[in-house]
Amino acid sequence: MAHRAGPHFLQIPGPSNVPGRILRAIERPTIDHRGPEFQALAKEVLEKIKPIFKTKNPVIIFPASGTGAWEAALVNTLSPGDKVLMVETGQFSTLWVELATRIGLKPEVIEGDWRRGVDPAAVEARLSKDKGHEIKAVCCVHNETSTGVTSRIPEVRKAIDATGHPALFMVDTISGLASADLRHDEWGIDVTISGSQKGLMLPPGISFNAVSDKALEASKSSKMTKSYWEWSSQIGQNPTGNFPYTPNTNLLYGLNEACDMLMDEGLDNVFARHERHAEATRRAVRQWGLEIQCEDTREYSPVLTGVVMPEGHDADAVRKVILDKFDMSLGAGLGKVKGRMFRIGHLGDFNDLMLCGTLSGCEMGLRMAGVPIQTGGVQAALDYLSGNA
Repeated sequence: MAHRAGPHFLQIPGPSNVPGRILRAIERPTIDHRGPEFQALAKEVLEKIKPIFKTKNPVIIFPASGTGAWEAALVNTLSPGDKVLMVETGQFSTLWVELATRIGLKPEVIEGDWRRGVDPAAVEARLSKDKGHEIKAVCCVHNETSTGVTSRIPEVRKAIDATGHPALFMVDTISGLASADLRHDEWGIDVTISGSQKGLMLPPGISFNAVSDKALEASKSSKMTKSYWEWSSQIGQNPTGNFPYTPNTNLLYGLNEACDMLMDEGLDNVFARHERHAEATRRAVRQWGLEIQCEDTREYSPVLTGVVMPEGHDADAVRKVILDKFDMSLGAGLGKVKGRMFRIGHLGDFNDLMLCGTLSGCEMGLRMAGVPIQTGGVQAALDYLSGNA
């Protein structure tokens, strides 16, 4: 292939761009993961990650993708044949249902249209009918990466509490952590699930379970088969800076740096930056005359925006034009919305000028692909970003 000048624009909703500061941390020489230098690093990282989840409880780190963290959450707290209430909000909630089924649980799914988040009223209604407390856990996705919808997690917690139901509350924030506000302790989440490659600005390869006291108590009676995902082994060794198996040492260097970067900026500032870029993106999409996948303004994602194509136009064909002409990757539509929409990621180490370049590539690409749009989407975003709108 011929050389292409300039950087590739990676504007998928994760993995996100890895900043130079983190890359330089990761490239440090690998050290002995049983030695005192690593133990000091591990203890430091395990403490620094807690404020990112807004918890005082343990955060368990696995060398894995977010899928591993899904499995770890389930197998450490439940038993074979347990019923779990899961809410369909997009492709990733659907995949979590499939995983739960494969490992021997019995998911009951509240179906959704992939344009809205978790309906707290539907959760409350179902739990109210479960007089025998057969449902052992409620599982939902905080920020659905496939659609650009962010569920109202505090309202779901209130809905569960309103019924007095004892089910565990599990939340996937794989694409939400460090991009959208998430409060493990305050929101009463029992297991918060996340990964490294989104708001934490790292390559894929680390996954997390933040756990409540209630979840830890449930783990003592769990009958699910587990070995690699066993929480107790981690919790027993982590306080001394050790892991029950080889940890991903160099990614932990990067995680240490990522936590510093986030806290240096301030989490509230990080969230505000993401919200600002999301709003600028939505203004561009509206000016183009295109539809946003998320239909409820209360659930707009600060992480990504799903852009729906007019009838007769293939979103994947648009993405190909943009990749070929401008060397920019956009997220594909997944599952039910494949070919119907594309996703613009605006998360992680991301600033105003990067967003302007991204939206310019989208506007040019849409026109080159023959999609009927109104011009001026980029200008609408510029006006908002510069305070003129």
